[in-house]
Amino acid sequence: MQNKGLIRFFAIIFAVVSIYQLTYTFITNKVEDDAEAYAATVVPADAENKSQLKSEAVKSYLDSVAKKDVWGGYTDYESAKKQELKKGLDLKGGINVILQISVKDILIGMADESNDPAFRKALAAADERIKDGQDDYINYFLEEFNKIEGAQLASPDIFGTPEMEDAFEIDFQSSNADVAAVLKEELKDYLTSALDVIRKRIDQFGTTQPNIQQLGTSGRVLIELPGETDVKRIKDILTKAAQLEFWHVYKQGEISDYIVASNNYWKEKLAATSNVVEADAVAADSTVVEEEDPADLSALLDGDDETSEEVAETNLDENPILGRLVRPSFIGGLGVFRASDIDLILDYLNDPQSRARLSPETRNAKFAFTLPTLDENLGFEVSDLFALVGNAEDEAPLAGGVITDAKQDYDLGAKVIVSMTMNGEGSKVWEEMTGYAFNNRSQVAVVLDNTVYSAPSVTTGPISGGSTQISGSFTVQEAKDLATVLRAGKLPAKAEIIQSDVIGPSLGQEAIDSGLMSFALALVLVLIWMFFYYGRAGLYADIALVVNILFIFGALASLKAVLTLPGIAGIVLTIGISVDANVLIFERIREELAKGKSQADSIKDGFNNALSSILDANITTLLTAIILYIFGTGPIQGFATTLMIGILTSLFTAVFITRLFVDGYVKNGKTLTFASGVTKNWFRNVNIDFLKKRKVAYLVSLVVVIGSIASLAINKLNLGIDFSGGRTYVVRFDQEVNATEITKILSSEDFLGSAEAKTYGDANQLKISTKYGIDQDDSVISDEIENKLYVALKDFLPADMTQAQFADVGSEVKTSGIMSNFQVGPTIADDILKGSIYAILGSLAVVFLYILIRFKRWQFSLGAVVAVFHDVAIVLGVFSALYKVLPFNMEIDQAFIAAILTVIGYSLNDTVVVFDRIREFINERTGMAFGETVNRAISSTISRTLNTSLTTLIVLLAIFTFGGESIRGFMFALIVGVVVGTYSSVFIATPVMYDTIKKSNGKIEADKKDEE
Repeated sequence: MQNKGLIRFFAIIFAVVSIYQLTYTFITNKVEDDAEAYAATVVPADAENKSQLKSEAVKSYLDSVAKKDVWGGYTDYESAKKQELKKGLDLKGGINVILQISVKDILIGMADESNDPAFRKALAAADERIKDGQDDYINYFLEEFNKIEGAQLASPDIFGTPEMEDAFEIDFQSSNADVAAVLKEELKDYLTSALDVIRKRIDQFGTTQPNIQQLGTSGRVLIELPGETDVKRIKDILTKAAQLEFWHVYKQGEISDYIVASNNYWKEKLAATSNVVEADAVAADSTVVEEEDPADLSALLDGDDETSEEVAETNLDENPILGRLVRPSFIGGLGVFRASDIDLILDYLNDPQSRARLSPETRNAKFAFTLPTLDENLGFEVSDLFALVGNAEDEAPLAGGVITDAKQDYDLGAKVIVSMTMNGEGSKVWEEMTGYAFNNRSQVAVVLDNTVYSAPSVTTGPISGGSTQISGSFTVQEAKDLATVLRAGKLPAKAEIIQSDVIGPSLGQEAIDSGLMSFALALVLVLIWMFFYYGRAGLYADIALVVNILFIFGALASLKAVLTLPGIAGIVLTIGISVDANVLIFERIREELAKGKSQADSIKDGFNNALSSILDANITTLLTAIILYIFGTGPIQGFATTLMIGILTSLFTAVFITRLFVDGYVKNGKTLTFASGVTKNWFRNVNIDFLKKRKVAYLVSLVVVIGSIASLAINKLNLGIDFSGGRTYVVRFDQEVNATEITKILSSEDFLGSAEAKTYGDANQLKISTKYGIDQDDSVISDEIENKLYVALKDFLPADMTQAQFADVGSEVKTSGIMSNFQVGPTIADDILKGSIYAILGSLAVVFLYILIRFKRWQFSLGAVVAVFHDVAIVLGVFSALYKVLPFNMEIDQAFIAAILTVIGYSLNDTVVVFDRIREFINERTGMAFGETVNRAISSTISRTLNTSLTTLIVLLAIFTFGGESIRGFMFALIVGVVVGTYSSVFIATPVMYDTIKKSNGKIEADKKDEE
């Protein structure tokens, strides 16, 4: 092997980079372990809300060390967190949802609530088509509208409104095609704005490492929030409509008295609670307020730094509000507070007893903070407090629906501004508001979802005409963000959760434990087997395998990929199939040695001759993984990602790293046998007439395939809610329960009417599925189902368990109740099913073409595809026949589709290796009969086939046994698929190829280039 120095250099670089990337994960794990230890010391063991208090304590600790150096003097926790290997929901717990933003509502809003018959008819038709279609809603709407004779999108009753004409130059003469182009472009802007609003809501909530993606132009948004526990609040944040409003702002002097009064009220209340003062000193009356000098607050707000420091250093119980004041506000607010104190300050100021101290003129005041921003000097995030001029109706003087356009711009002095345009109604109110603000030297606040985004002053008098410039100390990006917020304010669309997956942290930790156990066991077994079978050469393969695992994890961390439980399964499966390359190489070297070649020539020829089979086998598997990634979602993409990375890294380590060790050992004349003393004579001189047995194999396979089809027709498949829609709940009890009895109880008319309960892992845990209320509003029906479950199952739960405890998925110490829940709407279920079918058919088509191009005979492609259909049919038949019998989950879901695609890849891998050897033997043995050539080729690969299958099965059995209930069905499908795939590559694919060539009176000629 040439360029050994270069290969060694790259191997060292890859290893160093991988280790460097993984150090961030070790850093964050240590800091988070410290946070857990801290929380355990400050939260009483018998606390009523222990889980919530512990979570708050952990967050508080992590906030306090976010900017502190935790390693090497330059890496802080916050920076390390951004670089760590991210864990998915099934490992960390959390929530995964797909939101559907209503494109229909957007179109209605753009058409100004038009009731035009043609418009409404097209919308209704699009509603029906989207239920079973794969295209975007906008395309269905446009197709249906164009079917209506004489209907014009530019009609003044639809999109030909003055606002649309001003913004997009749509007039009565515009064709439907012109308007359609405008609608599609504007829809993209709407969806981008909606995505930005959702992202800001999530950021405001403070969750760590959110993954937020727009899924094409369908209006769907994927949101993953690992580690999040407050599920109900997250759902509320995601689904509520965006509320953009404009409010007048109180000046500092108008509200400062109340801030002081509220501070003193809470000072005395906290003192009374902690028994610091006597009970008769608790009453908060006007005398207490008068004893404080409001000038103290004014000094703080006017920038008296000495006073600010003095107050900040006081006991927070002595100054619950003022003591948390960080510094004065530079943008006209009441003061700057830590972002972590926002909720607490709002609770203090909005408490009914505290608000009783507001003056009659300010009794409707609304308090709101700005978006948190990082203060580089202080080292933590801060936010400005504003007091908005409210009213009895709690309605803003001006709502965001009046805005027709907003964009980042520059004024005459080249300063960054935001230009905003309103419709006629908005222009009139805006002129009144800006006139009032100018006359009173006050501000107007731009508020989205109760967060102040800007509070500009009015310096040039009332603004008429509806065209406005908002100025401030904006960066270009900040101005663009504000413009996006303003545009989002006119968004009339609702957001609906069409798929959700909620996993409790305790269930996530169990998944990690079981995943690591299966990972370690599988790795040890494979390492032992390789050393046992190939001796010292197997040890070198083991080293390459360990390096391969290091590269996989390093690549995942570098690419910011999310590690999921199926992802761990993908890595562990990679352990099984990655040794295949070394097995192929070692078997070829053993063959060359058996021919009497020298050791050096045997090693050289063995590596060179195995390369073709290695590439063909891995490329077919890689193509399958790519298709799986394209059509899969969430965890399935995680599986495909690790599989793709594993294939690429295993090629490098098996071909190059192993070669470095082998060449380094034999260069001084040392002997390497590529076998142990026990295995050196195994599978030598095998010569079996496989083709003679093909008719028996055809008959056996035909019987099994017909039986599978019959089972599919009679028993059908146990479709999971991925494909049928519905909800599932994993419920754990403190006692063993009977699944049949629970099913009967839940299926009664008093509860869910229709439900199915199955044992899920241990006998005290059930997986409960129901389609109850699947078409109804999620936030309402979810609570109703949880209530029905609690009432129905109460007799089987701990006696002291409340409904809130039963439904609280987020508890980290939970041992009973709902551990996770999963929901799929009927529309997306149909999309997932079709996407899965496309994935299977697409992988077959791609692999058929690849084999056709690679082997240049359609008979090879036909043999491979027939074998794959054979394997898939049998796996489906086994699941159909046994799902009512076996004691683990055998639902047909997205994970099962991943298993089917993996089976396809594995079967093709085996088949291609055999085909490669047949092609090689044809070129080497031109005088041999074709049938004899085929038999000899299969016989020569039998050692490799059994070795690879055995190592893969060892891995799969380890995961199946110890990998956790959630992937047991997935592993069972792979086990069946590996066994059947190994059989079919020898007894189906090759015989079909042979028979079709014979029937067409064809023969395979030796390649002329090889003959020469």
